[in-house]
Amino acid sequence: MQQLHINEPETMLRRYKTLRRELLTSDAAWLDKRIAVLGGSTTDSIIKMLDLYLLSHDIRAEFYVSEYGQYWQDAMFSTLELAEFKPDIIFIHTTNRNITRYPVPGDNAEVADNLLNAEYERFVQMWDKLASDYNCAIIQNNFEYTYWRLMGNAEASFVSGRVNFITRLNLKFYQYAQAHNGFYINDINWLSADYGLEAWSDPFYWYMYKYALALPAIPRLARSVANIIKSIYGKNKKAFALDLDNTLWGGIVGDDGAENLEMGQETSVGQAFAEFQAYIKAHKALGVILNVVSKNEPENALAGLNRPDSLLTPDDFIMFKANWEPKSDNLQEIAHELALLSESFVFVDDNPAERAIISQVLPSVPTPEMSRPEYYIKEIDRECYFEVTSLTDDDQKRVEQYRDNVTRSKLQTQFTDYREYLSSLEMIAEIRPFTPMYMSRIAQLTNKSNQFNLTTLRCTQEEIEQYTSDPRNITLYGKLIDKFGDNGVVSVVLGEISGTALHVRLWLMSCRVLKRGMEYAMMDELARLAKDRGITELRGYYYPMAKNAMVRDFYGDMGFTLACESEGGDKTYTLNLDSYVNKQSAIKVN
Repeated sequence: MQQLHINEPETMLRRYKTLRRELLTSDAAWLDKRIAVLGGSTTDSIIKMLDLYLLSHDIRAEFYVSEYGQYWQDAMFSTLELAEFKPDIIFIHTTNRNITRYPVPGDNAEVADNLLNAEYERFVQMWDKLASDYNCAIIQNNFEYTYWRLMGNAEASFVSGRVNFITRLNLKFYQYAQAHNGFYINDINWLSADYGLEAWSDPFYWYMYKYALALPAIPRLARSVANIIKSIYGKNKKAFALDLDNTLWGGIVGDDGAENLEMGQETSVGQAFAEFQAYIKAHKALGVILNVVSKNEPENALAGLNRPDSLLTPDDFIMFKANWEPKSDNLQEIAHELALLSESFVFVDDNPAERAIISQVLPSVPTPEMSRPEYYIKEIDRECYFEVTSLTDDDQKRVEQYRDNVTRSKLQTQFTDYREYLSSLEMIAEIRPFTPMYMSRIAQLTNKSNQFNLTTLRCTQEEIEQYTSDPRNITLYGKLIDKFGDNGVVSVVLGEISGTALHVRLWLMSCRVLKRGMEYAMMDELARLAKDRGITELRGYYYPMAKNAMVRDFYGDMGFTLACESEGGDKTYTLNLDSYVNKQSAIKVN
């Protein structure tokens, strides 16, 4: 991932071609996606900026663009060009300029409600048609407020007011999003408020270029859409690596003493740090893992966190590195111990020298600028490192799952025989065909799992549901529980039947259950189901990517025979099922 900043949006627009060339020189494992942009106003600069932000997330996009203002026609009348494009994502860029009719002052509630329902149903028809025709993710802008108010403050409370109308229409959009998987709101109502509604809606750009927002605001819009797309495809960050001194509290605990640190409600600076701690702690509800990387004596660091007015306590952190080693080394150690890639972390440190070292040693780790404590939240929040497009039970349990993994690792050191250690975990696996209860988690795993992922196939929930409904496919999810807790859904296998062979199109596993035997349990169940369906041969595929080298010999280790290998390293394996013998005994499978 390469970082783009929008401090100078005009520069970004002017340097689009140069920036694009620079981003494409990356050796990233590109994710190629087709994105249709259906616009209610001019979209060319929006697409350029969206292109750059997606490239910075290692997503290489091909775009379909509707003619000016033809979003409705393209959606409802199934143009041949859009059908042949086969979009993975459809982004509908409409604004308050595209609302067909508002109430007028004096209209009663019945008239206003009829207009509201008619406007909403127009969009519902479009969304339902697109979902039926293309079965892909849809991103829809909500509506920003108009930059003028005919009735002043009454616009918000009168049923005939435009502010009232837009507010109620947005609420209907949100209700639709809550009821439909694969439908996402791009919140330009909030974006325009954050940017400044007057500047966002500068009418000069509408009258001159038919842009429904000011040209300098376009990167903000594009970044917001890119954040949704990168979240859909599992490009979010997973963890914080947090400094302590002058980051989570004011002062240096080793010099000033824990009792003299600024945090809590006694001073204005202390209040800023307290709010920042609360903001960081709230990320745990999203499954974000909190870790400490501090140059400190451990007892001093703990003394600061153990203060009664510290909202963050030692129990909030999974890994705690307080020592005098380079922070880049500590961050990499944490990544290794948690079985995560270093690029999964966001490094938060007030010291620009420490941020510079991380940027140099670990360039894929974002290092947000941290200027003054009162702006810490904004400097992290605006980057949307943890953009939410789905929130599963597994997400909310993730922090505890990683904490349990640390406990398991400590237990392992007590055993000299690894098989005895596995037996002591009392593992139980639930391995079954894909089920609606776990569709969201299964899709999420296909987009988040990089290291243990044989083919790196990325799927939306809609695509997972399609695979499930096709009788030619065998699907399996694996859920692992042990005496320390529930790891949740950790493995996914998808095979396609062709004749008497089963082609394994997808096999992945969460790295937090590595070396626990889950892959063998999945293999045993896959072989059993395949034989029940009359399959005599399994064919496995390995496609090398930048991050999945750990499984390059997976099929060989499973007893498959290498059938062929391309110059690029793609491998095809085969396994005759006639003599297959189960491979694992440490896990009880339900």
